[in-house]
Amino acid sequence: MKTVDKYIFEALDNYPYSLVETIESLDYALSYDDKNTMALCLYGRVQADQLLKYEEAKEYFQQAISININAIEVYSYYINTLILNEDYAEATRLIDFALTIKGINKVEILLKKVMLLESRKDFKKALKALKEARLETLSNEYDYVIEETEKRLHKKTNKKSKTGSKKEKSADKKNK
Repeated sequence: MKTVDKYIFEALDNYPYSLVETIESLDYALSYDDKNTMALCLYGRVQADQLLKYEEAKEYFQQAISININAIEVYSYYINTLILNEDYAEATRLIDFALTIKGINKVEILLKKVMLLESRKDFKKALKALKEARLETLSNEYDYVIEETEKRLHKKTNKKSKTGSKKEKSADKKNK
């Protein structure tokens, strides 16, 4: 095992419970290999998830992808960051590209697509993407997430249609 891998494992083992040790291990890893996509990805995750510095996180993710476009560990976190930062067009393009990468977890990427569509309030398309994610699953690992997401989307769809029908009724009353 390479020394850089040892530090990557330490960083992954410490994240997110010991951020100081995580950063220390990442610094060591990057001192051995400044092009290590796993270390850059985890640095991006720390920036996005812990410090809420989405622009800085995006830089780490972009750097990792520029080193290795097939760094499949990066895409899910990068897409999540783009959605949280409301960079919807960029997230859409990255989702479309990520789905073409051999070996990527398509279910994970499709769930990010659902998240994107839900954040844009496009619940029907989100439900359609969720069905696509369900078809891609190869284990029971995602069943709970898919079921709960489906329930949440159905609630939102029902609320949206009820709100719409209430507005129509009040408009009809005003017109009479």
